[in-house]
Amino acid sequence: MDLVLGIDCSTTACKAIAWDASGSPVAEGRAPLELLAPQPGWGEQVAEDWWRVTQAAVRQVVDAVGANRIAALCITHQRETFVPVNARGEPLRNAILWLDERSRPQLAELDRRFGHDRIHRLTGRPPSLTQSLPKLLWVVEHEPEIAAAADKFLDVHAFLVHRLTGEWVTSLACADPMGIIDMKRGQWAKELIEGIGLRGDQFVSLAPQGSVLGKVNEAAAQSTGLLAGTPVVAGAGDGQAACLGAGVVGPGRAYVNLGTAIAGGCATSRYVTDLAYRTDIGAIPGTFVLESVLRGGTATVTWFMEHFADPRQGRDAYGYYEAEAAKLPPGAGGLTLVPYWNNVMNPYWDPAASGIVVGWNTSHRRHHLYRGILEGIALEHRLAIEGIVASCREPVSEHVILGGGSRSDLWCQIMADVLGAPVSRARSADATNLGAGILAAAAVGWYPSIAEAAQAMTATTKTFVPEDDARQWYDRLYREVYRPLFPAIRPYIDRLTEITDEIMCAATTLSRA
Repeated sequence: MDLVLGIDCSTTACKAIAWDASGSPVAEGRAPLELLAPQPGWGEQVAEDWWRVTQAAVRQVVDAVGANRIAALCITHQRETFVPVNARGEPLRNAILWLDERSRPQLAELDRRFGHDRIHRLTGRPPSLTQSLPKLLWVVEHEPEIAAAADKFLDVHAFLVHRLTGEWVTSLACADPMGIIDMKRGQWAKELIEGIGLRGDQFVSLAPQGSVLGKVNEAAAQSTGLLAGTPVVAGAGDGQAACLGAGVVGPGRAYVNLGTAIAGGCATSRYVTDLAYRTDIGAIPGTFVLESVLRGGTATVTWFMEHFADPRQGRDAYGYYEAEAAKLPPGAGGLTLVPYWNNVMNPYWDPAASGIVVGWNTSHRRHHLYRGILEGIALEHRLAIEGIVASCREPVSEHVILGGGSRSDLWCQIMADVLGAPVSRARSADATNLGAGILAAAAVGWYPSIAEAAQAMTATTKTFVPEDDARQWYDRLYREVYRPLFPAIRPYIDRLTEITDEIMCAATTLSRA
């Protein structure tokens, strides 16, 4: 048994990868997931699809390498997403995703019941549209029969672990992004759960990340091709797994995952909180990840490609816009973009925020906007990293970049120029999945500890160093334009959102009449 299996059930697909002891991928399988939007601003999935695509992806790997080579498996997943199930583990409704925005009214109610600062200190994060807490309250208020009938509310990890092993358990590092964990005690926050009208027994047992949760049962073995008895190891949410898979296990290093959302930050052994970031339980027990999350990452690039790119470019659109944008100097020809396409978490925690593009003139073309998106996300990440460093007082000298967006040399160079520091590309763009593989490798004894497994199984390849002229221009744009821009017009952005919501509500009422 010379391989471990990482399973990443993300927002758009499930990817299974077999890793060897050096952290090199040996085989992979992939199956896509469908996103549902029953109403504007909602995001849902059919939870049974998580199991369907996991079976498909795993079977592709097993067919390639053989089940007898897989020593253990570990799951990482889209965080905050949850589904209520009955006692047999059957979903009672569609899963509600992390990107769902229906629970804006519940945020105000949570502040009233518990207090914004109290929730932040308890759970490591202020209330936001991303976490599960306000959406659980929405279920209680709008679907009380489901809230009462639910035997369990499951994160993606818990759902898949139950299908694989029959156990009702999840990892502490998978549950904590939900926003209902007492971070200091490492337990479900009973006061929050009962305070929104749910019961403590509606949530599964918690286990340390990297521990063995159970073994693949006979039914799961038949449907996946795995051997019955294969150990299933407690994983971590995709952000924490990415941090581990990037080899960021101590001070001085930060990571940035250019995925559907942008997650990035640093690892620490101290529990600290600040509005500049959210505090997650790390993939290594006893550690925390001080994490920034921008809800619109490559999803914003995809939005551009689907709605603004010239359709005549066809399949070559990405390459075309990369090449055209690379010809532009810093600043995208005068455009500055604030990338709050899906509102903003840290540092403003404003559910009414929206994206901003300023500086338009008649010389601008599509590739200016494309570069503006890449630059805006990089500038926002600098804002986040500066906040993290100021809070934890641990300087960062190197950034490890990973995720699908890291394949872009242009974006990596922009990141280095904006951050004013070297940016090294992770050897594997699938570092999130590798993080799960590292946990599995440590659990079966390949290495004495998770940290030593990470050291042995991670590496970087190309390093992008700041170009001095570009660094200076970006520094001016950041300090003189970007950083003060959103705070200056925030009241008007928030009011615009309020008016838009009123208009949409009136239009919906009229159409129903």
